[in-house]
Amino acid sequence: MKDGCKFTRREAVQGIVGMAAAAMLPGGASAEVRQKRAITWPSPADSNRAQPFNDHWRFHRGDAPGAEAAEFDDSAWRTLDVPHDWSIEDRTDATNEGAGSEWGTGTSPTRIGPFDIYASEGQGATGWTVGGVGWYRKTFDQPQLTPNGKAEVRFEGVYMNSDVWLNGTHLGNHPYGYTEFAYDVTSALKDGKNTLAVRINNFGRNSRWYSGSGIFRKVWLSMAGEFRIPAYGVYVTTPEVRKDAATVNVDVTVENGSAAAKRANLHVRLVEADESVAGETQAAVAVPAGSRAESTCVLHIANPHLWSPADPHLYRVEVAIEANGLIADSTSLPIGVRKVEIDAVQGLRVNGESIKLRGGCVHHDNGPLGSACLPRAEERRVEILKANDYNAIRTSHNPPSPDFLDACDRLGMLVIDEAFDCWEGEGKNPQDFHLYFKDWWQRDLESMVLRDRNHPCVVLWSIGNEIPERAEPQGVETGTALAALVHKLDPTRKVTAAIPAPFDHPKQTWQDMQPAFTYLDVGGYNYQWEQYASDHLKYPERVMVGTESFPNQAFQNWQAIERDSWVIGDFVWTAIDYLGESGIGHASIRNGPGADSFSEPYPWFNSYCGDIDLIGNKKPQSYFRDVVWRRSPIEIAVQRPLPNGFKESVSLWGWSDELRSWTWPGLEGTTMNVRVYSRGDQVKLLLNGKELGSKNLTNEDALKAEFAVPYAPGELRAVAYQNGNEIGSAVFASAGKAHKLILVPDRSKLKASRDDLSYIMVSIVDEEGRLIPDAVVPVSFTIDGAAEIAAVGNANPKDVASFRQPRRNTFHGTCLVVIRPTGESGSIELRADSPGLEGATVQLQTA
Repeated sequence: MKDGCKFTRREAVQGIVGMAAAAMLPGGASAEVRQKRAITWPSPADSNRAQPFNDHWRFHRGDAPGAEAAEFDDSAWRTLDVPHDWSIEDRTDATNEGAGSEWGTGTSPTRIGPFDIYASEGQGATGWTVGGVGWYRKTFDQPQLTPNGKAEVRFEGVYMNSDVWLNGTHLGNHPYGYTEFAYDVTSALKDGKNTLAVRINNFGRNSRWYSGSGIFRKVWLSMAGEFRIPAYGVYVTTPEVRKDAATVNVDVTVENGSAAAKRANLHVRLVEADESVAGETQAAVAVPAGSRAESTCVLHIANPHLWSPADPHLYRVEVAIEANGLIADSTSLPIGVRKVEIDAVQGLRVNGESIKLRGGCVHHDNGPLGSACLPRAEERRVEILKANDYNAIRTSHNPPSPDFLDACDRLGMLVIDEAFDCWEGEGKNPQDFHLYFKDWWQRDLESMVLRDRNHPCVVLWSIGNEIPERAEPQGVETGTALAALVHKLDPTRKVTAAIPAPFDHPKQTWQDMQPAFTYLDVGGYNYQWEQYASDHLKYPERVMVGTESFPNQAFQNWQAIERDSWVIGDFVWTAIDYLGESGIGHASIRNGPGADSFSEPYPWFNSYCGDIDLIGNKKPQSYFRDVVWRRSPIEIAVQRPLPNGFKESVSLWGWSDELRSWTWPGLEGTTMNVRVYSRGDQVKLLLNGKELGSKNLTNEDALKAEFAVPYAPGELRAVAYQNGNEIGSAVFASAGKAHKLILVPDRSKLKASRDDLSYIMVSIVDEEGRLIPDAVVPVSFTIDGAAEIAAVGNANPKDVASFRQPRRNTFHGTCLVVIRPTGESGSIELRADSPGLEGATVQLQTA
């Protein structure tokens, strides 16, 4: 079959259909072009008519009656760029001194930096931060539009309940904080200056985690002519994929904004990274006045370079509309050529290769930056997880930013793209999305699927998480409707949802949850790995995935996944520490009986349940996962000693208070609990070259051996064996006294762009350069050059302090400073100092 296009007309202007049916052009002309026409292709930058609309906004925290009016005086308001999150910023009525530092009082005040236990409506769920009302205004010159053209302002995400005005004209309201939305502003524009105003009302208890507040994702202004490709107007699928050949279908919607029918040529091509053309085709299209037409163009590619997690190769699809010898409109987008198959017999395959999902759940915040979705921050999270052998992320519990998915495409990270945390029947908070679900679910679900369906990283759609009515008749009806809409918009992917045990229905059993699986293609199991085998006997065709699991059950979960083809992977709660759900990953000590709590009180403000901490470093449980996933043959951890008469109590999402350290000054002679993790069948422990003992390991030991060792400084070494042969070793060496600071940037050369960042890790080391594993010291920062300090932070889940002031305490010997370019080229110098220690500087460059 040769390359070509088929088209169909539509009178309706709303929505996008799937595959276009064959049709005939007016006058009997076939959809195939009689004669190929060459065009001069615009550059990818010129093809994307949407322009960034992110700089020079005016912002006011609090209400401002009348601020929707164009003539409103906002000269006293702060000027800033978006993405922006006001909830992570210091409150003007709060102290900005760090608790427990040389600048602080040694206590945890109730109002500090962004934290306020009295003003925070979300309380510990949202990390004791404050939402409320905020206003943004942007004044801009009228964009140039051709006759019958269209101007549109598009918001990637605003949390939440936003109202938008242009020149005093109300454009609309959008309740949900995580879906993209747009307004046609053509008729509201005026000559000269125009003012866009946005009021945001993040009120009440509306989230179970830190949401942030504001225009926390990007904004775009797009201008198009009368003959145009609308938003989401290109849909790419790969129905046939082999190593030697692939078929790429490009569905294109063309919109005619004029009062007369229009004819044009549609050009489509597939471009390689080296700018060579892998395939191209063209066709004639005819669009009635004020209507749309869709065309399906088919490209056949020989020897395609396939996209996979191991080799995330991206092509670029380019589409252009040619009318009267000119390019009327064009667009381009990256795509991956890949084939995803899922069934209970062979599990998940990508391009025919079996893959088990080594997954983690990830919330949307960027730690010390709050919820602001800066492209480099989004990319760094994916990079860190990829470096730790994750190959999959579940976007809990909402659609992520486009930049996050772009990073997953580039880096080869598979994604479960999730829509909602609640439906209509029953909310989880009084003011959460259940209030709006009935009126908005179709629009929000369409927004997610239409925006994200061209991303090769997305392998599953999730329509909900732990929905209270999931197995009730009303919930089954709702779930069926959601799944049907997803399948209509994207027939190429399967649908899942996260189904837990009936913790919220105490009189019910797991069997009572089974109706929730009737509307799913893949059953999502939250914390239910023990049900995999028995459910397979009852439902042998069901594909299962562990949509959430406890960190301390990583070995048991992975055993089941490796054993059973119908279980395609596991997603730990969570991959990365996040703000809010304060202290659910705690480990506490007690000297008597008592029930463990779900979360911890103030000053705990972050979850502390991640494999990776809030500033991007591995925690002890991540090293255990390295052993589970066979990345490392052996790891060591040392439990912090407990006071006499006390016991450690670890939450379901927590981990024992372990350190990767053999530096315990003042505890000489104290018996330490040393844990050795290995898949070997035997481990030995040595201290300063002397063998302390050995232990055999079986599956019943869950990869762990424990030794009681009196502390003495020096070298602690563990060795793993399999069948008598050494397979690996791990060593801890005692550090000396704190001597100096060292600064390690993740990148020293930056783009002269507000989208870029450098994450600089600060470490306290001894004279030999060894990390002081438990050092808590104050560090202050000064910066000079073409950048600013965007944020500071550490991994301590209860060190309430400002994320914006140029100082921070270390935790476990480290802290972080995030540098953001001002947008100009030049050099940058950052200096870090701490009383009594040798300071450090680092040089960066923007270009």
